[in-house]
Amino acid sequence: MSLSEHTAPFDAIVYILEGEAEVLIDGRPYIVKEGEMIIMPANIPHALKAITRYKMLLMMIR
Repeated sequence: MSLSEHTAPFDAIVYILEGEAEVLIDGRPYIVKEGEMIIMPANIPHALKAITRYKMLLMMIR
């Protein structure tokens, strides 16, 4: 599973419930594993790509 590069008007938090994903933020890769989270700042390009099969919770901060 992947989400192609895009921007969002609000900060977002991705919490990995299961598995492992690579999160690109402004072209920089971050490996996020089960039980970890990362903040994706508003208006900055970001994308997600599966390293292993994963489940995530996405929260937009308005």
